[in-house]
Amino acid sequence: MNQQAIACDVHTHLIPVHEGQLASELGVAWDIDKKVLTVDGHRVAVPALFERDQLVRWMDDNQVARAFVSVPPPVYRDHLGEAESLRWAGRLNRGLQRIADKHPTRLTALYHIPIRWPKAAAAVAAEGIAAGTKTFAAPTGAPGVQIADAAFRPLWQALSDAGSFLFMHPGSCADGRLDSFYMGNLVGNPHETGVALASLVLGGVLAKYPGIQFCFAHGGGSAPMLAARLQRGFATARPDVDLSLPSPQSLFGNVIVDCITHSEPALELAEAVFGKQNIVFGSDWPFPMGIMQPSQQLASMDPERVQRLCCSGAIRLKYNHPANQE
Repeated sequence: MNQQAIACDVHTHLIPVHEGQLASELGVAWDIDKKVLTVDGHRVAVPALFERDQLVRWMDDNQVARAFVSVPPPVYRDHLGEAESLRWAGRLNRGLQRIADKHPTRLTALYHIPIRWPKAAAAVAAEGIAAGTKTFAAPTGAPGVQIADAAFRPLWQALSDAGSFLFMHPGSCADGRLDSFYMGNLVGNPHETGVALASLVLGGVLAKYPGIQFCFAHGGGSAPMLAARLQRGFATARPDVDLSLPSPQSLFGNVIVDCITHSEPALELAEAVFGKQNIVFGSDWPFPMGIMQPSQQLASMDPERVQRLCCSGAIRLKYNHPANQE
C-alpha cells in the first residue's frame, strides 16, 4: 500500500530523564553511557525512550503529523506514597512539557496522573488545567484501587469541566498468575484495560462526566469482547448493577480507542462496539508490541479502514497547551 499520512498518533512514549531531572529522585539512577534508567531496581534499557529526536525522526519517516506523548509503565511507580507520587508526577510532567515545547507543532504532552491517590490525582489535574493543558494520561488502575470510587469524583469533575482528553494505559497487573511467560503484558494489559472501562461504565463515570474524552490503549483491551456481557448484565438486573444509569451499550460510543489490536477481525470487533469513527491511530512507539512500521503492518487491511483511522477526526480538542498552538 502507499504510505498513508497519519494525522495524530495518540500512543507514543518518552521518559524525560534529563528534562525532568528524574535521576535526582531517591530510587532512580541514570547510566548516561549505557542509556539505562534504573527505577526502583527495574532496568529500563530502551534507549529510544530517552531521545525525543528519534521519535520526531520516526514521525517524519512515517508521515505522522503529531504525536501525543505519555510516560510508559516502568515509571508509574504506583507503590510510592501520596506526597512522593505528587512530587514524582510533577517531575514527569514538567519534563514532558519541556520536550513538547521543543517541538510545539509536532508533540503534545499528556500529563501523568498518579491514579493510586485520588487527592494527588485531582491536584495534578487541577495544576495542569490551570497551566493551560487539557491533555492527560493515567494508568487504568493500581492494585487495590477502584477508579469508580467516590474518592475520584473531584478528579473526574475537574477533567470534565475543562473538556479534557484522558488517555488510559494499563499499568500494574493485579493477577500474580500472570508473572510467567510475559503474560503480565500479553494478557494483563488487555485485561486491566477491560476492567477499567467496565468500572467507568458500570460505576457511572462515563455517564456523569461527559466532558472527558476517554481514550483507551490497545483497542480497548478485552472490553470489546466483554461489551455484550456487560449489556446482558444490565438487561437482566444483575446484583450491584445500577439500573438508573444509561445502559452500557449506549455508553461505549462515548470513548475512543487506539488501533493496536494485532488483527483486522479484532479491529472490526472494536469498531462494532465503539463505532468506526472512534478508532484512532496509535503506535506504542518505541515498543515492539506496537505499530512501529505502519505502512507494512497495516498493508493487509482494508484501505478505507486504514484511511479512516489514520485521518480520524474523533479527538474533540485542539492540541491546546499554549506552547503547542499551531
